Amino acid sequence: MAAKGRRPDYRSPEAAEYRKLYKTARWQHIRTAQLTDEPLCRMCRKEGRITAATVCDHIEQHKGDPIKFFAGPFQSLCKPHHDGAKQSEERTGKVKTTIGLDGWPIP
Repeated sequence: MAAKGRRPDYRSPEAAEYRKLYKTARWQHIRTAQLTDEPLCRMCRKEGRITAATVCDHIEQHKGDPIKFFAGPFQSLCKPHHDGAKQSEERTGKVKTTIGLDGWPIP
């Protein structure tokens, strides 16, 4: 049962185990450094928009491997892109076509 105000976590036991890595001081340092170095969402910038990034994203899935988890590579994303387009790409293996502000697809 989830704590009050929190959604239940339906991840696998393996995923629940590596989620602990996000709470470490080492990860917090990496996250802060990434968002300082790249403060804008990379996917929004490709779409011609300026949006503050709030998520340090693993470009390549780490699947719980602590070496990949802490080594990166990383990119800065806004929460909507991280939780939407990026997660969809990882699940389906398909990159969604993005349309720029000019109405043309972005390569």
